[in-house]
Amino acid sequence: MRGSLGKLVAGSLSLAGRWQKQQLRRLNVHEYQGAELMSKYGINVPKGVAVSSVEEVKEAVRSGFPNEKEIVVKSQILAGGRGLGTFKSGLQGGVHIVKTEEVADIAGKMLGQILVTKQTGPQGKIVSKVYLCQKLSLVNEMYFAITLDRQTAGPLIIACRKGGTSIEDLAEKFPDMIIKVPIDVFKGITDEDAAKVVDGLAPKVADKSASIEQVKKLYQLFCERDCTLLEINPIAETSDNQLVAADAKLNFDDNAAFRQKEIFALRDPSQEDPREVDAAKADLNYIGLDGEIGCMVNGAGLAMATMDIIKLHGGTPANFLDVGGNASESQVVEAFKILTSDDKVKAILVNIFGGIMKCDIIASGIVNAAKQVALKVPVVVRLEGTNVDQGKRILKESGMTLITAEDLDDAAEKAWNSESPPK
Repeated sequence: MRGSLGKLVAGSLSLAGRWQKQQLRRLNVHEYQGAELMSKYGINVPKGVAVSSVEEVKEAVRSGFPNEKEIVVKSQILAGGRGLGTFKSGLQGGVHIVKTEEVADIAGKMLGQILVTKQTGPQGKIVSKVYLCQKLSLVNEMYFAITLDRQTAGPLIIACRKGGTSIEDLAEKFPDMIIKVPIDVFKGITDEDAAKVVDGLAPKVADKSASIEQVKKLYQLFCERDCTLLEINPIAETSDNQLVAADAKLNFDDNAAFRQKEIFALRDPSQEDPREVDAAKADLNYIGLDGEIGCMVNGAGLAMATMDIIKLHGGTPANFLDVGGNASESQVVEAFKILTSDDKVKAILVNIFGGIMKCDIIASGIVNAAKQVALKVPVVVRLEGTNVDQGKRILKESGMTLITAEDLDDAAEKAWNSESPPK
């Protein structure tokens, strides 16, 4: 299961388990990509191939699975809960085990369709690829993950002798089953550390020494590839006594993009919020939310405070948007385009405290954006700081219909009232 850590380690883990948009500073890759990467490190994974058309499915079955009677067909989206998901076409389940002759039919019903799961939200995500996998004969399913733990300031390996189901539920009902092994980032993983993890997995048939080596290879991958999360649920034992990663969820630190070019080339923009993709191209810090008041602010702290005050006055923010302290006029224009592309936005609040960021630059950007984008919603502007008088003059002389505010409280109240005027 993908994305199943949740609240497992209180105070140290905060992984995506809800579908609401969150600020996630990491790259997420598809299951088939994670499996390919693990295979390069000598980690046991099922034989599989990713395909994007029915023709490719038929060829893959013919050449890759000539002697298989059944094949696992997995829809590939960047969200958990696929097995229990529902396609908007009506097909139930994003993971199916089917007879070989039925693979093309079921894959054809998945490809190009929207899959809705507990983590995608009602809008769902499009399935552009399916992953055809060898059906394994599993005798035992366990849980394995490596994440970064703030409390120990290093990698933390989590193991459980039960897997394949919600790890949060297991942690709540059977906390003694969860084994947590912190790793000294300077020393690296030792045989003793790996043995503790294997003891936590409690394999029934897999060789302990071979399992220890698998754990060490997983840790090597985690470190060398700058992962923020490596989760396998289930990590399983097969009837031929092997420990196999039957699923793969890997996240990578965005700050490592400069040295992990091969990994970051795997990014799939079709699975991301298009507003966030456009913002990244413009070098803007944007996170889409689910409210109705669009925000454009300079500075992360002020942006968070603005969102809080909007909430305090009864509204809900549609986004987090920090244009930074050195934004250009073109970036401000792009920010407005992104804000107005959101159909849920009923008002826009611009809150600028000019320090490094000058108020006249913001004002010019607002005016130029209005010329390029048909502004159909009220715009509330609060400017203070460097070149504030020039900024206010630019806005006044533009002839635009703007709502000015004296302070943050006033701005938030006016944004809420303009979006939802009192009756």
